[in-house]
Amino acid sequence: MLERLFSLKEHQTSVSQEVVAGLTTFAAMAYILAVNPAILSITGMDKGALITATAVSSGVMTMVMALATNYPIALAPGMGLNAYFAFTLCGAKGIPWPAALGLVFYSGLIFLALSVTGLRKRLVESIPIELKLAITAGIGFFIAFIGLKNGDVVVANPATFVGLGDLSKPGPILVIAGIIATAILVTRRIPGAIVLVILVLTLVGLVVPAPDGKSMITPVPNGILNLPASLAPTFLKLDLIYFFKNFLGALPLVLSILFVDLFDNMGTLIGVSKRAGLLDQEGNLPKIGRAFMADAGAAMFGSSLGTSTVTSYIESAAGVEAGGRTGLTVIATAVCFILALFFSPLILIIPALATAPALVIVGAFMMQGLAELDLRDFEKAAPAFVTIVAMPLAFSISEGIAFGLLTYVGLKFGTGKSKEVGLVTYVLAGLFVLHFLFGR
Repeated sequence: MLERLFSLKEHQTSVSQEVVAGLTTFAAMAYILAVNPAILSITGMDKGALITATAVSSGVMTMVMALATNYPIALAPGMGLNAYFAFTLCGAKGIPWPAALGLVFYSGLIFLALSVTGLRKRLVESIPIELKLAITAGIGFFIAFIGLKNGDVVVANPATFVGLGDLSKPGPILVIAGIIATAILVTRRIPGAIVLVILVLTLVGLVVPAPDGKSMITPVPNGILNLPASLAPTFLKLDLIYFFKNFLGALPLVLSILFVDLFDNMGTLIGVSKRAGLLDQEGNLPKIGRAFMADAGAAMFGSSLGTSTVTSYIESAAGVEAGGRTGLTVIATAVCFILALFFSPLILIIPALATAPALVIVGAFMMQGLAELDLRDFEKAAPAFVTIVAMPLAFSISEGIAFGLLTYVGLKFGTGKSKEVGLVTYVLAGLFVLHFLFGR
């Protein structure tokens, strides 16, 4: 049955390899079970219901993606999008959280319409191959930066914006040791290398003091099993009328959610699929229409349960680098999300420090895509470089794509090669300009 569903032999993989990869993806994503409820609960939403909504929406929609596409891409409430929901929509704009959920639902509905009509597919195909390679590498730098930040190896610095953390403290030392250990195990082709290091660092954290000196890096779980909290406080509580009552003010907010989800999702699909060897010779992704519809449905489903936009996760790359090649990888991830409802005391003790080395190593893997780009050709190198640099510095996949594409179009136009740029690419560039001027 598994062979028929996921074509394991065709993808040169096995059940055990896929399961290990799925566990790796979950380990890299598990933080969302704690972080998403913490962010969204400031709006007044019930935290217990948010934990359940986060786990259920992630598990169900990840299974939908796996069965619809057979791709190793997991979904969960998006970081950044949840902060926009809590701090901008509900905070700065003063929109009640049920109405904000309604706006998320309508963004998913528009997303679905774009997917069904094929417009999203045309947008992806309008991006030149050199930028697709740069997106993969840029995501690599981005998630490596997140890993170093989560491990306190890189910290904020008022004088230089960023700087090295205190490398004499146990946390950063463990992260650096974890990076080296993971690199050694991966180089020696040890199965499950990434998830193994995550487990070891989690266990070591039980006896290593946290930066505050009052606790350990890994907290002792207050149990093993628990019953999931009820979804009742948030289930189907979205307000679908607010959008029409406040149309002129609400429409730009819906389009802002749509914009970020659209291009973050696009970048994730291109980057992860490239590393998994799923792109064709033109750099396009087969079944991308199905992937887009699953992602659009995820936003609608998540808002119905009571969480912000559910979208594809760049941490899926961790599972790909652990050997994941089919949807069976993220079926294992989805099962972990559902089990987490009952084993949350154990899942939630995994510290960010433990997954930091995994993100850095995955970043190194994704950077290898640059080997296919002729960097001696400045016409290709310049847009690629801007894309790669902008992603970690803007802390956004979508903004990196925007800067790179605008550089590409501007360079073609300025060198008299404007006819080489397709109409859709020009329209996309125009949308990015409008986004920078008004949407943000």
